[in-house]
Amino acid sequence: MPLERWSDEVVIVHLADDPQFTDDLQALEQAAGQAKVDAVLEFGGVHFVNSSNIAKLLKLRKQMISNGSRLLLCNINTQVWGAFLITGLDKIFELSDNVPTALATLQIAR
Repeated sequence: MPLERWSDEVVIVHLADDPQFTDDLQALEQAAGQAKVDAVLEFGGVHFVNSSNIAKLLKLRKQMISNGSRLLLCNINTQVWGAFLITGLDKIFELSDNVPTALATLQIAR
């Protein structure tokens, strides 16, 4: 399962390209809807993002912010990073280099 519960308050989601990308984000939406949970989205298996993926990421970000949760994105490859830069997503999402750094960022904030 790509949704890994790191602790009671933090989940790590190991994303892959569609259709798994959409399914993984929906699983995270459900988990975030049930309890306040911070999330790390690990993009190691994602080679491209389309407009539907971006819309789902923005919807998830909005839901998590309204719940008082944090969402960190990490391990983004060059092609996906280019799409984030062009669309301005690099300015609205909290980014990290890798999963351990993202987890440390969440831990420090607590």
